[in-house]
Amino acid sequence: MNDDLEALAGELGAALLARGAWLAAAESCTGGWLAQAVTAIAGSSAWFDRGFVTYSNAAKMDMLGIPEATLERHGAVSEATARAMAEGALAKSRADWAVAITGIAGPGGGSPDKPVGAVCFAWAAKESGCLAQTRHFPGDRTAVREQSVRHALRGLLQLLDAAPALA
Repeated sequence: MNDDLEALAGELGAALLARGAWLAAAESCTGGWLAQAVTAIAGSSAWFDRGFVTYSNAAKMDMLGIPEATLERHGAVSEATARAMAEGALAKSRADWAVAITGIAGPGGGSPDKPVGAVCFAWAAKESGCLAQTRHFPGDRTAVREQSVRHALRGLLQLLDAAPALA
């Protein structure tokens, strides 16, 4: 694993453990890479509850409870869908925090409105709601996916640093 991702995952684990908080992940374009990064950290079973790899729209609906209307209205790659994924991960787990990633890693599948490299993120906390954003990453499929995992971990760390402890 990339040393940077390992360091971020370790830092995230320490922050969650210090708060007695649990994490769940809902991933599409990253295919479980974020879950792999956090479970590579020894002791992650004390703060990582579960990951959902919801690559298809059917999986997003079945596993996370995303309404079909959300997918039809906004598409799988949208902030609305990312929010629904993060909120669904919270609802279907014992986690206090959830992160969601959905995007177009390429090399195909892009459009003028949603080009290759467009990735939507959401971070949700049971106690403080949900934040979503879209980023555009350069590079090939692997680069887009790796940058997405890194951004998701960093975003969660920033939110944890700003949030009061749960206990």
